[in-house]
Amino acid sequence: MDYGTWRGVFSLIILAIFIAIVFWAFSRRTKKQFDEAANSIFEDESSVDKSDKPESKKDE
Repeated sequence: MDYGTWRGVFSLIILAIFIAIVFWAFSRRTKKQFDEAANSIFEDESSVDKSDKPESKKDE
């Protein structure tokens, strides 16, 4: 196999990966997760668990 053939095979692999990612992103199974992530910015600060926030570095 010459260099051109390898480039063609590599291009087909990248195209297949891209198509798989697009199908995954627009699948109905992930819609709920993506909607929750999109709306998480609008959640109230008091409903966020305090343990998830990183501690501030004091007196270093």
